[in-house]
Amino acid sequence: MNEAEKSLNFIEHIIEDDLANGFTKDQLRFRFPPEPNGYLHMGHASSICLNFGLGNRYNAPVNLRFDDTNPAKEEQEYVDAIKKDVSWLGFQWDKECYASDYFQQLYDWALALIKEGKAYVDSQTAEAIATQKGTPTSVGTNSPFRDRSITENIRLFEEMKAGKHESGTHVLRAKIDMSAANMLMRDPIIYRILHKTHHRTQNDWCIYPMYDWTHGESDYLEQVSHSFCTLEFAMHRELYDWFLDQLIDPSLVRPKQREFARRNFSHTVVSKRKLMQLVEQGVVSGWDDPRMPTISGLRRRGYTPESIVAFANTIGIAKRENVVDVSLLDFTLREHLNRVAPRVMGVLNPLKLVITNYPEGQEELLVAENNQEDESAGTREVPFSRALFIEQEDFKEEGNRKFFRLKLGGEVRLKNGYIIKAESCTKDPNGNITEVQCTYDPLSKSGSGTEESLRKVKGTLHWVSQKHALTAKVRLYDRLFTDPTPDAHKDKDFMDFINPNSLEEITAYVEPSLASAKEGDRFQFQRMGYFVVDQDSSSDQLVFNKTTGLRDTWSKLDAS
Repeated sequence: MNEAEKSLNFIEHIIEDDLANGFTKDQLRFRFPPEPNGYLHMGHASSICLNFGLGNRYNAPVNLRFDDTNPAKEEQEYVDAIKKDVSWLGFQWDKECYASDYFQQLYDWALALIKEGKAYVDSQTAEAIATQKGTPTSVGTNSPFRDRSITENIRLFEEMKAGKHESGTHVLRAKIDMSAANMLMRDPIIYRILHKTHHRTQNDWCIYPMYDWTHGESDYLEQVSHSFCTLEFAMHRELYDWFLDQLIDPSLVRPKQREFARRNFSHTVVSKRKLMQLVEQGVVSGWDDPRMPTISGLRRRGYTPESIVAFANTIGIAKRENVVDVSLLDFTLREHLNRVAPRVMGVLNPLKLVITNYPEGQEELLVAENNQEDESAGTREVPFSRALFIEQEDFKEEGNRKFFRLKLGGEVRLKNGYIIKAESCTKDPNGNITEVQCTYDPLSKSGSGTEESLRKVKGTLHWVSQKHALTAKVRLYDRLFTDPTPDAHKDKDFMDFINPNSLEEITAYVEPSLASAKEGDRFQFQRMGYFVVDQDSSSDQLVFNKTTGLRDTWSKLDAS
């Protein structure tokens, strides 16, 4: 085996084996088949990257197919959000398809199964059907309606389609084997009655096909060559193949279902039901809340599509489920943002600093690099004046020898500016420091080329000019859950692990260059982390979401 073959994942090995055994590249077609009953999350991102990545690797088309067979839970809002997410991640589908496109064909095929004696209408309750299915260690028993005549089954099925029966009164079942070892093969339900308005077909239908009947047949109609699902569908593969066996045309491509392990992520949940619960109970502000693991939430938080794709490719595809530490996603994010995010200065916890020997009323513009990792990013000018804001944590009256920030009698350099020395400070009646008085060395200006400007001091602080600063609202985020596996506890509900301190809103001051920032713009606040302009921003109020820090702090928190 050569190095290229060793680098293939097991999914790619399946495709390569098929190509080596008579399958042609022009027969390859993949699909990403979301159900439009919620917003896509990090787990979906892995599936998107797998299927569209295979399309890119093999220069093969990829369909975006919505499995929209349950109008009780599906909405156009979710369809639009899914399309936006897939496009934002940088992928383009060949065909936009819907299971509802095939409702008539699926009905016709189901009718054909009835005529061949391979399907029947069952008029039992759902509870009775479930009981008669048996258990993994005991066989099922036949429905009393299993031997209905073909004529009666056709009549009832047509009446179901015509809306003559209430929901729950009848279902259509495939007639397979009630003693099968795989319980999914024990006369599975193909159709149920559901009097709900569908987001595309409106009220044209009141019977809807089940997932197992719809999925493989949709793959076949679209001539999808490889249908990749997560491991919970491994037991469904036998049924997938049985349905195809009933209608396959040997001259057409037969889809092949194969399974890979679903990815679980630490400190979050990815169950749509649980995510919906977070939204409905107001734990978060919506599906796109920056604390949510949804793609829309990650986007609003400031994650880049490049970092999410890199994360998905890094964790790869596996045959066994495992928990992936979300810190790895932050790592790929920092790797990308470090290269592309402009550097600016923002003070989150302001303390006033006055340079007493700087002339009253004087202002100047200092030159600052936009990104030292990217020379083409150029420079900008930052206004400087006598009164500044620095971070409160950057000043102490007394500091030990390891404290390299500002302390009384100590010197630091102001980023892109001068060396200053702390002379005194002012306190309020409670002893809180409200102002620091400093002097500056006029010859120490960064980049001036003087001997004094080359003088080294151990600390460099970011700052903003008080007169020129913009006031901004900043949202600081912590993990939404305090436990790394919040939904893995049998004796507790995942909601018990909600972090009450997952969101903090503060008022900050930022440099005036950010006045032109728009929604989605990402920046590195020097020394403070990465931030993105939120959709809640207006002409009167900038709102920033903190995306991530400059380094990984989660592992330290987990160890504490």
